[in-house]
Amino acid sequence: MSNAPHHSREVDLDILGDLLSFYMRTITIALSRDLDQRLEGLEVAKGTGKVITLLLVDSHPGIRPSVIAHLSTKSKAEIGRIVDKLVKAGLIERQVAPEERRALQLFITPQGASVARQVRRLAKAQSEDFFSHLDADDQRQLMRILRTSYQRIVGLEPRPCESAS
Repeated sequence: MSNAPHHSREVDLDILGDLLSFYMRTITIALSRDLDQRLEGLEVAKGTGKVITLLLVDSHPGIRPSVIAHLSTKSKAEIGRIVDKLVKAGLIERQVAPEERRALQLFITPQGASVARQVRRLAKAQSEDFFSHLDADDQRQLMRILRTSYQRIVGLEPRPCESAS
């Protein structure tokens, strides 16, 4: 006879139950699935790299792919593939940097700007809905902790107004 659990509520998570990384990975997977559902039908669905790239290009005309790679913690090759997809979809365009012929700059297209507006609205609503079980103070504290960790990972110094929020 086996004592194997038949339901997830019967499972002891072992050491996983005490690991921040376990909860972060699980939440990240659930967040990605939820966002993919909300973005279904848009050219940027199924992949946060496309969303990050689109929004950064829209917010920072002329941004270089290497900057997006750094800020998204993706490889330059991964961002290159994402840029290819977004260019093919007509959302962004590449231009050679006038001051440095080997460097590429990225610009949003009118269609891309329209999609970026939709993505911002959907992503903001998704974040609010997904974390609605947390009160406002817990959300602010979680944001502060995650922002501080992100800034350390990508080597950014926190801005004075961000560290106080």
